[in-house]
Amino acid sequence: MQFARPTSLEHALDHLAAGPWCVLAGGTDVYPAQVDRPIDRPMLDISRLFELRGIERTADGWRIGGLTRWRELLAADLPPAFDGLKQAAIEVGSVQIQNAGTVAGNLCSASPAADGVPPLLTLDALVELASTRGVRRLPLQDFITGYRATAIEPDELLTAILIPEESARGASHFEKLGARKYLVISIVMVAVRLVAERGAVTEARAALGACSPVALRMTAFERDLIGAPLDRLDAVVTAEHLEALRPIDDIRASAAYRREAASVLLRRSLAQTAAGLR
Repeated sequence: MQFARPTSLEHALDHLAAGPWCVLAGGTDVYPAQVDRPIDRPMLDISRLFELRGIERTADGWRIGGLTRWRELLAADLPPAFDGLKQAAIEVGSVQIQNAGTVAGNLCSASPAADGVPPLLTLDALVELASTRGVRRLPLQDFITGYRATAIEPDELLTAILIPEESARGASHFEKLGARKYLVISIVMVAVRLVAERGAVTEARAALGACSPVALRMTAFERDLIGAPLDRLDAVVTAEHLEALRPIDDIRASAAYRREAASVLLRRSLAQTAAGLR
């Protein structure tokens, strides 16, 4: 088996250009997927690319390095608009998983139940993809293309998650429903971010996860929230807003239950976000 552990981004991209490689960061998805099978593919361990760790304020907004761990995000001093993302971070497995798992890895796994995706969608997140050919940026909603599928090329590395300055305004909230409180795969997830003036919504973002192959931005619902008073947001939610969902029947919940739970969690998230604004 080939194994490489570069110490610079340049060397890591050189390896990927000669690929293919399986990229190993925190390993919290890669190793469990092996179960008891031996590793039989080239592994590129990027854990020593310290230049990709940390969160920084930039002229354009916020930059979350691709190797930033969930516990690092929880400890960071961030505006209230990031509260939903921090609430999702608490739900990512155990403390041990949060210490090892990376925010970028959660996106690259492209699971419908990835906790980080809905709150990052409400922050209008972009992903930065680097290769020896250059750097490109994609909106997160264009990066995840389907179940366990992304737009990343074999020679690319997700080097950062970018949050625009204007998206760091307002307050946010995240709700997750599972079979128990901790260490559980999501049945339904809801993330909301609102900006308000004079008691009414002026900007809205809402996203639902674990109810379709890819987490969804609720753009029609967001438009209907504009102008709504903060004390009457639950009245905006209708069954039509949830029609785009494609929940499945599985061992964790039925499709009908997921749809009903999504409506409840959406109302709950709106109330919590409005309370934060007030």
